Amino acid sequence: METENAVNYTYMGRSFNDLSINDNSSAFSDCNSDRSGEFPTASSQSRRLLLACANSENSDELIRQLLSDLESCSIDEQKQAALELRLLAKNKPENRIKIAKAGAIKPLISLISSSDPYLQENGVTAILNLSLCDENKELIASSGAIKPLVRALRTGTSTTKENAACALLRLSQIEENKVAIGRSGAIPLLVNLLENGGFRGKKDASTALYSLCTVRDNKIKAVEAGIMKPLVELMADFASNMVDKSAFVLSVLVSVPEARTALVDEGGIPVLVEIIEVGSQRQKEIAVAILLQICEDSLVYRTMVAREGAIPPLVALSQSGTNRAKQKAETLIELLRQPRSGNAAARPSNVSV
Repeated sequence: METENAVNYTYMGRSFNDLSINDNSSAFSDCNSDRSGEFPTASSQSRRLLLACANSENSDELIRQLLSDLESCSIDEQKQAALELRLLAKNKPENRIKIAKAGAIKPLISLISSSDPYLQENGVTAILNLSLCDENKELIASSGAIKPLVRALRTGTSTTKENAACALLRLSQIEENKVAIGRSGAIPLLVNLLENGGFRGKKDASTALYSLCTVRDNKIKAVEAGIMKPLVELMADFASNMVDKSAFVLSVLVSVPEARTALVDEGGIPVLVEIIEVGSQRQKEIAVAILLQICEDSLVYRTMVAREGAIPPLVALSQSGTNRAKQKAETLIELLRQPRSGNAAARPSNVSV
């Protein structure tokens, strides 16, 4: 497995250990647990039971009873048990550990493949809530959760898809799971959610893709699935509240030539230049970092960026940006001002002039 967490770049004696931005914490926050969708939450009786037991020794007994109900022949009992396990795992780390140790993970995974959308949503969300405990991630993956979660990403309700994306994100935080998730067909489905989902779906999909696409094979899969079109569209729409997230995903993709070509083909260069002109300080910095990567070995792309009018906003950024942004802007300006009659080796083989 080839993982690319940082991009190394040296130009004119300057070394950049990482062309992305360190502070992506506010752009990408962990998915929230226990988001209900089309279905009602717990009844008042169920809530009273959970409140009575969640903080007491009785929680062990309750979990055992719920596990028994989860394997009941009664669909209604299964639904109630899945809902209550989901709620028990919502906010209490100790309950997440207890539920996993009691053997709930495999029965909950089986619910993810249910044809009943209520059971499926609660199964997915319970697994998401359990995955918030780091101790459970490996057990969830080894118990066979990845493929059912990918199926839920294809067939579930909008909330089920969002929570499945979050659960896959959590599992992808174990490096070896990233390849397995990619090979299970998750990448095109996440790209579809990024393009066609609501705001929460776009947010969850972008966060999962950002994690998964540190693996080279997943970058290629994302490009082949058409990720560049929604990324460019979201970056161009400042009202989408997705500019930062989309730009961060793009920053991990452009280390592969296929992504650079797709970015240019989808009209990404004018969008990145506009971000440098009118975006926030962080947006400007990540846009410059992306342009540095695509211009590094390509005279063609440097010419395109210069013709798009990038130099004036870059000069402004080099004078008023953060120290990191200034350094990147100055380096890109030097690249763009190089003579444009360089040798052909500077041109990418997959770009015609």
